[in-house]
Amino acid sequence: MGRNRAHSEPSGTGCVNDRVDCVGDRLWLWCHPAGSHNGIYGLPGASRITPVEACCYLGIRNALMVRYHDYGPFPPFDQLALPFTALDRVVWSIVGASGQTDEQTREAVLELARQTPHVTGVIMDDFFKAEGDSPAHLTLDELTRVRERLHLPGRTLDLWAVLYDYMLDRHFDAYLDLCDTATFWTWEAANLGNLERNFERFEKVAERQSKVLGCYMWDYGSFKPMPLDLMQKQCEFGLEMLEAGRIQGMILLASCICDLGLETVTWTRNWVREVGKNHLPG
Repeated sequence: MGRNRAHSEPSGTGCVNDRVDCVGDRLWLWCHPAGSHNGIYGLPGASRITPVEACCYLGIRNALMVRYHDYGPFPPFDQLALPFTALDRVVWSIVGASGQTDEQTREAVLELARQTPHVTGVIMDDFFKAEGDSPAHLTLDELTRVRERLHLPGRTLDLWAVLYDYMLDRHFDAYLDLCDTATFWTWEAANLGNLERNFERFEKVAERQSKVLGCYMWDYGSFKPMPLDLMQKQCEFGLEMLEAGRIQGMILLASCICDLGLETVTWTRNWVREVGKNHLPG
């Protein structure tokens, strides 16, 4: 998701749609190190699958590699990033789960991107706060400096951010103005009944940004399985939005649950196979 820009202002188009013409080109897998979610969120069993293994299993060619607490990943990233060269595009986190970030990590991610052309962007997970006086985990000045650092020789990395359905009433305009891509997530499966309405609200909040729909394969907000009908609803709605040009991509979450025998993962794998080669309207 990187595109050449001669200035620092987001264009609102996002490079998630560069050189793509079919559904599979727009699908991403949200990745954490193997075992990151073991023993939490009510998940059954222990996962061993690595991010790139999970991508191969699902048939997805684009990945977001996101820090998850003490599981990392931590710099240096060179050896860890090597398997990702088998994929088409990678976006790496500069802000991890619960808003974890530090200057050393951000600099290491930029260095990785300088050496790795298929790292096309950086993502800020849990960057915005649902409450409190401070809207985000970096100040506006800090984020501005981060954005200035995204200019690499011959290309500029895209800046991604995460938004949840429960924070759409907050005002993040000044921060979003510095972002290229906004991803939208429904934290609790029970609220997917309002997906269409909340997505319309999200479109207004992130009017100038590329938009990517996040789809959980487990109900993390409620610590229980994602109902299969709601998994199908997310994916079918996302496909409809892709075909309409209202989003530029979809993210499936997460790599570290793909070997637990979940019916949503099996269904999603089959769905990717079914629709991945479908051409999108020009």
